[in-house]
Order: sequence, then C-alpha cells, then structure tokens
Amino acid sequence: MAGDERGNDDGANRGQRGRGISRRGVFGAGAAALAVAGVGAGLTACGDSDDVRPSATQTDPSERIAEANKQAVAKLPFGDTADFADADRGFIAAPESGVVKDGTGKVVWDNDSYDFLREPCPLSVHPGLWRQAQLTVKQGLYEIAPGFYQIRGLDLSNMTLIEGDSGVVVIDPLISTETAAAGLALYRAHRGNRPVTGLIYSHSHIDHFGGALGVTTREDVAAGRCPVLAPAGFLEHAVSENIYAGTAMARRAAYMYGAALPRGPKGQVSAGLGQTTSIGTTTLLAPTRDITHTAQEETIDGVRMVFQLTPGTEAPSEMNFYFPDRRILCMAENATHTMHNLLTLRGALVRDPHMWSKYLTESINLYARNADLVFSSHHWPTWGTDKIVEYLSAQRDMYAYLNDQTLRLLNKGYVGAEIAEMIELPPQLTKNWSTHGYYGSVSHNVKAIYQRYMGWFDGNPAHLWEHPPVESAKRHVDAMGGASEVLKKARKAYDAADYRWVAQMVNYVVFADPNNEAAKDLQASAFEQLAYGAENATWRNFYLSGAYELRNGAFGTPTQSSSKSLLGALTVEQAFDAMALFINGPKAWDAKAVTDWRFRDEDNRVHRAELRNGTLIHYDRRPDDGLPAPDATVTLTRGALIGTVLAGGDIKTAMQQGDITIDGNAAVLLTLKSLIDKPDPNFAIVTP
Repeated sequence: MAGDERGNDDGANRGQRGRGISRRGVFGAGAAALAVAGVGAGLTACGDSDDVRPSATQTDPSERIAEANKQAVAKLPFGDTADFADADRGFIAAPESGVVKDGTGKVVWDNDSYDFLREPCPLSVHPGLWRQAQLTVKQGLYEIAPGFYQIRGLDLSNMTLIEGDSGVVVIDPLISTETAAAGLALYRAHRGNRPVTGLIYSHSHIDHFGGALGVTTREDVAAGRCPVLAPAGFLEHAVSENIYAGTAMARRAAYMYGAALPRGPKGQVSAGLGQTTSIGTTTLLAPTRDITHTAQEETIDGVRMVFQLTPGTEAPSEMNFYFPDRRILCMAENATHTMHNLLTLRGALVRDPHMWSKYLTESINLYARNADLVFSSHHWPTWGTDKIVEYLSAQRDMYAYLNDQTLRLLNKGYVGAEIAEMIELPPQLTKNWSTHGYYGSVSHNVKAIYQRYMGWFDGNPAHLWEHPPVESAKRHVDAMGGASEVLKKARKAYDAADYRWVAQMVNYVVFADPNNEAAKDLQASAFEQLAYGAENATWRNFYLSGAYELRNGAFGTPTQSSSKSLLGALTVEQAFDAMALFINGPKAWDAKAVTDWRFRDEDNRVHRAELRNGTLIHYDRRPDDGLPAPDATVTLTRGALIGTVLAGGDIKTAMQQGDITIDGNAAVLLTLKSLIDKPDPNFAIVTP
C-alpha cells in the first residue's frame, strides 16, 4: 500500500460510544487517502474479484473494502478512550430537539438525523471515521470551567460563552443566526437571561462569525454595549473569501461537507471537524476593535484576555487568546483533534505549515505551560498542563514534519503526486488520535505544500500545455479503443478492487460523452467504494457527492455564499473589486466608459471607475487631480451601490426614489450593469 495510505491508517477504529450521542454533530474531516490495505495501490495489490459489481443504484461495500475496514480496527489505538471522557466532561443538558428551523419552518440544522451513529460501525464506514463522528455528534451545553461554557453539536463549529461581571462574552457565533440563537437560548435556559456584553471572532471563516445577529443586535454593537473583537485583517479576508470566489467555494463546499447528501451508514456521517454545515441565515457585524499585535491585552465585561496573532495559519486572519486570571487558553482553530487542511478541498489560499508550526511553538512557550485548560472552536477541550503541552506539541510536530519532508523530497526532484504517496507520519504521531486525517490529509496537504512552493507545473514539458478536460478525454478514449473498450478494462479493474484506476479511466468516458449512462453508473460505483474505505470525512463526502450527482443530477449549493449581510460589509474598494471580477471580459472588449461615483455617506469622496479593454479599473480621485471629465457622475451611498449593482436591485427604481442621481450620460450606468456576469452556483463537477 502507498506510503500516504500507511501514514493515514492510524485513525481507523470501531466506533466508541459516547454518552448522549443522539444529538451530536460533525464538521470538517481530516483523513487522507484510503486507510485500506491494498485498495487503490495498483493491480499487483489486488487478489480475487469482488462479488459486488457496479450497479445503477448505490452499491454495498465490496468484499475488499469490508475486509480492509475490519483490519483497520486492529491497527488503531482503540484502547485509548480519553477523548470520549473529555468530550462528555461538564455536560449539562442537550436541547429538547436536535432540529433547528428558520422563520419559515425550513430545517437549517438536524442533529437528530445522525441517530444511526448509536450503532456499531458498519462495513461501509472506515472505523476511524465512525469513531470521530461519534465524538463530534455529541450535542449540548457543557461547562468546561467555572464561568466558561460551550455549545457543541448545533453547527460545524462550537460557540463558547464566558460569564463576565454583568453578562456573557460570546466567542465564535457559529454559521447561521438560527443555530447561534438556539445555542444562546440553551445557555440561558440553564444559566439565566444574561445579556451578551462582548463578541469575539477568532478568525475570518464563516463558521466563526456567520451567526452574529443570532446573539446580539446592530443597535447594541453601535451603542458600545457589545464590542466586537477580531484579528487585524479580519473584515478584508472574511468578505473576500465569501464574495470574490464565494460561489465556486460554496459549490465545492457542498461536496466537502456533504450537507445535501442523505445521512446514514452508506451516506454522510461526518465532516471530521463537525457534522456538517448549517444552512441558515448568515450575517456579519464589522469588528469595533482590532487585535493588531501579540501580547495585546483587552478586558471585556471584566474578562481579561491576552492575544496572540497567528496570520497565515488556519486562516489568513486568526488569533489565539489566553485568560491569565483563569489559566485557560483558546487556540481558535489552530489546534483541533484532527489533522487540519493546508489547502481545503473546497478551495482556499494555501496555508503555511512552517509558520503554523512556529506559531504553535510560540503558543506553547507563551501560554500552554501556564494553562490548565485549552479549548478550540471545534471538538472538545483538553485539561492538564502536561497533556496540553503534549497535545499542542504533537500538532506542531505534524505540520512541521509535513512541511520539511515535502521540501526534502521536492528538492530530490519528486513531484507533489509522488511525494503524497511516499510520506507517512512518524509512529509516535500516528498513535495520537489528534493527528489523524479526518479533515485534512497527508495526501492533499503534501500536494498543497508542493503547490505553495512550486506552483501547478511539475516541470515536465509534457504537462505544460495539456488539452483541457473534454478534449483530453475524447483523445484518451479514442486512443484506448473507444468507450466500450475503456469500460471493459474499467470493469476488470473494478473487479480487482483498483477503484482509483477505475475512477481515472471512466472519467475520460464521462467527459467525452456525458450521456453514457453505463460509464456514469460505473464511475458512481467506484466513487462509492472509495468513499466506504476513506478515513477522511471530506474525501468520503466528495466521493459520495460525485456518485450522487452522477446517479441523480446536481444538487447545487445548499448554502448561500454571499448573503445581504456579507455584501453589506463590503467597502467601496471591495465593492468595485467584486464588480470587476464579474465583468464579462469578451463582451466588454469594445466598451469604454469613465464614471465618477460620489458617496454621500463617506464625506462625498469620489471614486473613479474606468472600463476599457474588458477590465474595470478603479481608484479614489484626489482634489484638483486634473483628470478628464467623466461620461457620468453617480451620486449615491455605499449601500445603494451594493444593492443595485451587486445585489441585483433595479437602477431605474433607485433613481426614481432619489437613492441614485446621475449627472451626464445615464445610459453608461445601465451599460455597465449589463456587462456584469452572474456566477453559477450549480456548475457541473463530475460531468463537463
């Protein structure tokens, strides 16, 4: 079996059963390639044919997959059940129902749908992933220290509440307002109706700020009753990730987290980091106080905190914080009970494992050696100074090892795909549950490191100018003797349990002829086998999502990437950047327009936009800059700009209502809006 598979085999196990499992959720997985002996390692690793053949309906696990999952039980440290004790520690109560609905009655979170995790691990799920799911599905209110409480299992992430002098400070208010409000209601049912006197965003990912308006109000923030703290650069990165590439990321996130998949032993069981993503209303309240440097100290409602900035680790803008009066450390998402992603499968900027490991060293030396409790915004806490230091040290060593060994091998001439098959973690790390790849993986993390340093090109000129997918597929199918011959070879590989090769071959047939139902059925079956053997939750969800869409058609994007609240947080510069990204370049090749935009709500600042050569260039004007007169001057507010040009509002109506006034050629504005291309949240992934 490949080195990557050996390195990630350490996390498999039979599901340990935790207390109160019925309403507990999972999000973000971290295992890498198949933790299945012999599967996908090539024909030489395969034995007798499986008796399960490709089917037009969802398949059962093949004999080879089932046997590999059985063997994984013996290889994993199932005798170590400390995580279950820690996950149950401090449990106060679960909500009356694990289901959360929005104001229209739509279900935005359903933890009760994971009740099947009460059962022993089925052969269709890797036992390590089943164990992780049984931990992350735990739901309820937990007291982790006097005055420190966590809400778990109501979204992908945790919400932490710290009691202050007069109210409660909230850390990371989940993804959706509905789940955040449900979490706050559960806390108040057991701790009293305390006001929210502070809000802290640990970093710039939406599962840590999207539910803000579920726990506080714009009025309380504006009045200073609820200060909002965030690391420097938070707003820029929170907005850019969800707006600029938000549609594409959200579509791929649907595959990654499996929110649209059926749940069950042959369906979605977890995301590794939590159960899945909620699909409610996302909001964003801008920070009122930035954390700009490590050792910055802030006190909110009597709660004293010392901050550590960690940019470029798990998020471009992130921070850890220490409560010196309580010897408690919050590690944001920089240390969780899984290997994290260096490049998420949904897409993101590549993260820096070298700096990640250095920041973890800094966390250990500044805070962990003086901490009795560490918690993060996913998973469960760790208690005891020695255990905390060892936990953070293992996380640090893992990222440093992946970084250093990938660079060692790329400097020997190996490319990312080769290095991903060569690297396995040291034995002492694989014995540690928290380094298992339920969310990130050795395989795709190694490829991310290679990409970070070397880019997409591996240096082989044969790969410099390859045909795009459809044209490449047609040529491959023709070279292999046609679709029937390819499928014949693929069925033979399927019988030999070489599912990776099946997926690669049949992908050519599907992209050459997306109406070939036999090819789609075979590809879906191969994806399902790969899913059943994957320890990594996001790999399993990707494979199952691909299989589902091949059999049933696209399920689209269940979450909303750019809500009105997120759009409303755009600065003028970001709004124009977004406009530029959506200009249909070829359609605008011959269009020329110069417009000035005067913003009444920003001291009448004037921002110029020039449309030329299919691009929208924009910049602030200076007094007496001597620039040529524009074709039109538009006077409006920032909100009117966002509402009409980006959110689809009607410009003519806005003009009639006086929200927008135009001096000069009004047709220019309509022309500009006509050139904005709408993104497609339902684009194809496993078909052309």
